[in-house]
Amino acid sequence: MMLSSIIPDQLKEILPSLESALKDSPGAQSAFRKIAASVSRAPNLKTDLMAGHADVVTLCGQLGIPMTDTKPEQGFSWNGKEVAIQTETAVLLHEIAHWQICPRARRGLPDFGLGAGPETGLKAEANAAAIVDAATQEREEDLASLLGVLWEAYLGGPAIIAFCEQNWLELYDRPGTVAHFVSVYEDLRARGLIDRGGCPAVAT
Repeated sequence: MMLSSIIPDQLKEILPSLESALKDSPGAQSAFRKIAASVSRAPNLKTDLMAGHADVVTLCGQLGIPMTDTKPEQGFSWNGKEVAIQTETAVLLHEIAHWQICPRARRGLPDFGLGAGPETGLKAEANAAAIVDAATQEREEDLASLLGVLWEAYLGGPAIIAFCEQNWLELYDRPGTVAHFVSVYEDLRARGLIDRGGCPAVAT
């Protein structure tokens, strides 16, 4: 994933500004507040990348997601049958989100038929299995990104780190940034994957 250039001191200006800009979409604003509140758990945008990992593995079980105790670098993040759980907490949450978003017809494909993810080892094989167009790939990445971040906030983790790393705060002062956040939030709501306040739904 591409790392953001956001630094901790900037958050004191960015977070209140973006929250205010979301005032016309109370639901999206509530979801954003949950993410922004997690800054108290990672004030310097640094943390143990495996913190909360056991809780995420438990979540996989609750959602009925099959697992393999391997690293994505040894094969795929999702091999068409199981998710590789030997990875960072936020990365595993991102894969959970992909699984929830993915149509059932594509769950049998490596990396959900989207092409290789950053952690996937067998990139050529994953890319060969890709069957979606660029627009679908981009949209599902956006959806999985925000849903994974909201899962991390829901579980009490430092969701602000992934939110920054996945570039949600880039160009925060432009209307397009706000519109994009609201669009992805509303899409997740329409799919029944989050409630109005941005809490993820356990049911699939």
